[in-house]
Parts: sequence; structure tokens; C-alpha cells
Amino acid sequence: MLYAATTAAEKRLRLRERLQGDALLRFPGAFNPLSGRLIQDKGFEGVYISGAVLAADLGLPDIGLTTATEVAGRSQQIARMTDLPALVDADTGFGEPMNIARTVQSLEDAGVAGLHIEDQVNPKRCGHLDGKQVVDQGTALRRVRAAADARRDPNMLIMARTDIRAVEGLASAVDRAKALVDAGADALFPEAMADLAEFETLASAVDVPVLANMTEFGKSALFTTDQLASAGIRIVIYPVSLLRVAMGAAERALDTLGEAGSLESEVAGMQHRARLYELVDYAGYNAFDTEIFTYEP
Repeated sequence: MLYAATTAAEKRLRLRERLQGDALLRFPGAFNPLSGRLIQDKGFEGVYISGAVLAADLGLPDIGLTTATEVAGRSQQIARMTDLPALVDADTGFGEPMNIARTVQSLEDAGVAGLHIEDQVNPKRCGHLDGKQVVDQGTALRRVRAAADARRDPNMLIMARTDIRAVEGLASAVDRAKALVDAGADALFPEAMADLAEFETLASAVDVPVLANMTEFGKSALFTTDQLASAGIRIVIYPVSLLRVAMGAAERALDTLGEAGSLESEVAGMQHRARLYELVDYAGYNAFDTEIFTYEP
């Protein structure tokens, strides 16, 4: 009832332990707290909190308009509803190294298990769009060092994202990946890889877990979990997938309502009220309420 039974510290420790193994960890993107609980219920290993989804939820494009406060607040709402570790997109850290340090501690307080900081010029762009710019290597390394030094829980996962592949090519991505790990990154997120061989090259080049971003309509093909695991990938995210599915269904339902005047034809595809009550533990709240009102000292 209410929130997850697992503490943030336990979630971070479990994530670290799982990353010591060989299994691929799947982190679908939650677009709200209830979808985070659904991800857990369906047996996945983690929850991803996407900056693009958070921006879209606010009706904004993913160009660095959201604030650290908005990201921390939404992250807390999602992370506290699931026993799974949550990984959050912290964009460029929302400022200079001191701002990045504050971002890390705010996200620690929000209960997430890890975050990633990227090397794009601020304001950033979606990682699968053209026209991206990356900062120089010194700036990128200072961002990672600031994040790593700021954490209070040593199990808080600091992941470095690099977008340099699309700007300068694969060789530069390998060089920067190695430097980011040397600067203190616990894991690596190489964005917009062209093919599976590039993922394998990056995974082979560093001694930390590597993440693959399986976002639809992007520059990377939608590889299967078996393909990614064979390439040495340790975490895969599906950042906007559930939002896209939900918004597609919502748009079709609105079209149906406008054309037919009723949603009768859409009912079969809806989540049943009983399933919603199950996810939010309606029975647990009822039991608690009954115990309180029938309590006699």
C-alpha cells in the first residue's frame, strides 16, 4: 500500500549487484507513476525515466526546457511507486559543475538508483536528431567528475552519456568513452549507434556496463534483447515507447469518439477497472481503512 517497500539504498545496491552478473537488464520508460508499477508487475528489471517523456508530458519539446526541480519531482513520484531501480535522464546536469552536484544530490533524495549526464552543448537536442553539438572533452570530464564526487551513496550509479558518435564518428566515441570512464563514470551510454557492431565496439572498449537506447524512429535499429546481450550490452532502455503506445491509443479513441459519438468499440482494448484497482492495491487501502475505523483501544 502507498509506496514501495524497498528503500532507495536497497534498490541501488541491488542494481550494482545485478550489474556484476552477465544478464541484460531491461528498463522500459515509465511515463507516470502507475506505468512504473506496471513495469514491475510485468517482470522487468528496472524503470527508466526519460527527459524526453517528461518534457512531452509538460507539452514541451526535448530541447533542455525542463528544470532540475521538475525532473527530481517527477523522478520521486515514479521511483517511490516501484521496488525496481529507477534510472533517470539528467540531461547535461542543468548547469555548471556545482549545479550538476546539486542535481545529483536532489536525485538521490528523490530515490532513484542512477542517472546519466551527457556531453551535449546546453541547451541539448534529442539524441537521435541531426544538428547536435558536443562540448570539448575537458568539459565533458568535469561534468562526470562533479557528478561522481557529489553523490553521498557510493552505490548511486553515475552513467556518462556521449553523443559524439553522430558528430565526429565512432573512433571519437571510443576515445571519449574511455576518458569518461577514467573520469569516474560507473557505466556508459553511447547514443545513436549506427549498428550492432558499433555497440559491440563500445562495449569491448570499456570495463563498465554499457547501455543501449532502443528508441523508435531513431538512428539505431530496434535490436532484440538477445542481439544486444550478444554484443555485450548490459542495460537496454525503451525510453518513449510506452508513452507513444498510450498516446497512439488515446488519439485513436478520440477519433472514434468524434466520429461515432461513443467509445463502445474501444472498450475491449481498455484496461479494465478491476485491473486498475489491482495495480493501485485498492483492496489494501480498503483493508487499512476498515482496520482504522473498527479499531477499539
